[in-house]
Amino acid sequence: MRIWRRGVLAVALAVALGAWSPPGLSARDRPAAVGLPRARPESVGFSPERLARLDAAMNAMVDSGRLPGVATMLVRHGKVVAVNVHGVKDLASGAPLTEDTVFRMYSQTKPVTGVAMMILYEEGRWKLDDPVTKYVPEFAGLKVYKGVDANGQPILEPIARSATMRELMSHTAGFAYGLMADNPVDKAYQDSGMLRAPSLRAVMQEAAALPLASQPGEQWKYSIAVDIQGYIVERLSGQSLPEFMHSRIFAPLNMRDTAFWVSEDRRGRFASLYALNPKTGAIVPAEGFMVLPVDRPPTAASGGGGLVSTLADYSRFAQMLANGGELDGARILAPSTIKLMASNHLTDAQLAGEPLGAGVGFGLDVGVVMDPARAGTLAGKGTYSWGGAAGTWFWVDPENDVVFLGMIQVLGGGGAYRLDDLSQALVYQALVEPAK
Repeated sequence: MRIWRRGVLAVALAVALGAWSPPGLSARDRPAAVGLPRARPESVGFSPERLARLDAAMNAMVDSGRLPGVATMLVRHGKVVAVNVHGVKDLASGAPLTEDTVFRMYSQTKPVTGVAMMILYEEGRWKLDDPVTKYVPEFAGLKVYKGVDANGQPILEPIARSATMRELMSHTAGFAYGLMADNPVDKAYQDSGMLRAPSLRAVMQEAAALPLASQPGEQWKYSIAVDIQGYIVERLSGQSLPEFMHSRIFAPLNMRDTAFWVSEDRRGRFASLYALNPKTGAIVPAEGFMVLPVDRPPTAASGGGGLVSTLADYSRFAQMLANGGELDGARILAPSTIKLMASNHLTDAQLAGEPLGAGVGFGLDVGVVMDPARAGTLAGKGTYSWGGAAGTWFWVDPENDVVFLGMIQVLGGGGAYRLDDLSQALVYQALVEPAK
């Protein structure tokens, strides 16, 4: 299964502004990251010999020069089965990649924002079929792009109805993103520079002035929808998005290195960001609009792509999902809420063009395997996942009780190398006792 499409990876904005840490906590005072318990592969149904193929394949990516470094973690029944770390976090210095390296998560932030939204859902703050305009009234007068007239001017029609919250969380609300300006609407988004606005309210005002790519509910289109969700979290909670995520998700789960900007005491562990030259295949330092400053707190925290994290931290978030919303006594969501998030919410009409690939649907801020055979995966039905623009990826497989995380820092590398497909095949060929 492709955890995200090649096109989605290319546009998985990020707007990564790094990590936010609680005030007054220095590197010396902050406890080490809290990892999940560990187990021998054979004790949870994996063949160590077969699992060695995963380690060898990741190592080969580094040895061949295709990646500066790669880190992976495999978890079953809540226990870490394997952690493999290869290569360096910085090519110039040769500093090695380590288990506690801090990575830009880019769009892997989206499931975290989805959980923030569902916390408020459980509190009765919003409903799935509420109109988005109930929470973002700025969107009441949106227009929809319908082409151009004889003079080349855009033809806009009024929005037929407000998108629903369900459509917002399943990328069917009609919004665009602006990261691949290959059509007039996305070009308008890119030209607006909205994702560099000084506040989330300013982002919403910019979005309200731009046309939708389609009427709400007509199609699945990867979009700014999760940044809009971040704004809704702020409006409903009365907290900033970083404050809400810290108090309601990161602190309860002991995710001590996950945040919205990179504090000075973390910078020695922060991986350098690279890009893959699509013509030459060379790995070069990343430049351009995808590389935003990470040395200060953001004024407009991006729910669509702003977090940084580590293997240990994100594994705790993913295991919380796998456990039905709880980890180590910290209950974040109810099991039924996790099931709702990880169920397909796309209609047959929205799935008709297979926007996420054969056999794959979309839940609330995560992709979902509906038919493993059609999706071409060994993972179980109901596996859900997402990834980030710099090549991070993860999945949760409820049927087999498997969690997997992979991290690189190469823009375009995930799409080019299909590490999600490769790692998934190598993980499941090693699962020789699925019932164990």
